[in-house]
Amino acid sequence: MSSPRPKSPRTPVLPKKEDKEESFWDKIGTIGRKKRIKEVQEVQAEGKYAIDSPGSPTAPEIPPEEYSLHDNEERAIIEPRCLEDPRVKELVQVLIDWINDELAAQRIIVKDISEDLYDGQVLQKLLEKLTETKLDVPEVTQSEEGQRQKLAVVLRAVNRVLYGTSKPVQKWSVDSVHSKNVVSILHLLVALARHFRAPIRLPENVSVNVVVVKKDASNQLSHRTYMEDITTTYDDLGMKCERDAFDALFDHAPDKLQVVKKSLITFVNKHLSKVNLEVMDLDTQFHDGVYLCLLMGLLEGFFVPLYDFHLTPQDFDQKVHNVSFAFELMQDVGLAKPKARPEDIVNLDLKSTLRVLYNLFTKYKNMA
Repeated sequence: MSSPRPKSPRTPVLPKKEDKEESFWDKIGTIGRKKRIKEVQEVQAEGKYAIDSPGSPTAPEIPPEEYSLHDNEERAIIEPRCLEDPRVKELVQVLIDWINDELAAQRIIVKDISEDLYDGQVLQKLLEKLTETKLDVPEVTQSEEGQRQKLAVVLRAVNRVLYGTSKPVQKWSVDSVHSKNVVSILHLLVALARHFRAPIRLPENVSVNVVVVKKDASNQLSHRTYMEDITTTYDDLGMKCERDAFDALFDHAPDKLQVVKKSLITFVNKHLSKVNLEVMDLDTQFHDGVYLCLLMGLLEGFFVPLYDFHLTPQDFDQKVHNVSFAFELMQDVGLAKPKARPEDIVNLDLKSTLRVLYNLFTKYKNMA
């Protein structure tokens, strides 16, 4: 039998002497010292409160490490208690399960969306799987600079897929993703799941509190808090759409599809010609929403105020606004809300465009 492990030498513990009985004046002195200590602690607490949350009735819950800022640096973080919200936890788990299902064949398992996705490795594999393409990036990068360079390539590819341009977007960036910003990563994953119509049910109307902390030149911290919407209300709830006649046309009857497109072009030009406009290509000329807005006014005989939509949209968001506004006009005149998403139209999804135009054709085809 092995001998017991020797313990580290310690200073011998001397027998505790009996405390002598405190006098009345000793007790008074002790109470005075305790009171002064308490007062000092209260003043320190008030000072920290004044620095951390000037003018705010309640200070946000922020981990101590988030206070390590440079002068005039600003950082946006999610309030930690929001991560314990059941709806946020549900959204995170739904997205993790979706990623793991998509990458199961590659034996990639995600357990934490910030720790496992920040370096771009899993995002690369996910995008390659969804787009069935291969990105030209190193497979493994160890250095922080290498990770950031790889992440930049991946995010540019994501932006091209989602918005048709590799320009940076507001909701995520190399800095935010690499710093494990949960809000940015959630925005990114929700956008991918929506764009590729992932067969998942996204919890609706999920929002979190975001705290923007800033350190000024005098080394004092200030903050502001706002609510960030991560998901909204979805008619399809993130589910794949049921197949319809247009799916069948695309898959099995491309010749008949051309007949349908020709009929729709004739229909829209019959009305757009009243304002000297003409459509030559359904695939591209409706993606910015301008013709849809004008067409609704012509079909219903009302003027669409030019300040309600962008006549010459400059970016993706303005195009989405136009299409969304056209959808609102359709519902205002009694049409059902289109099953397509505005983003699908803007992203040149021909099936979605045809579905919207066919609904108009069905209602207004006999209109002079």
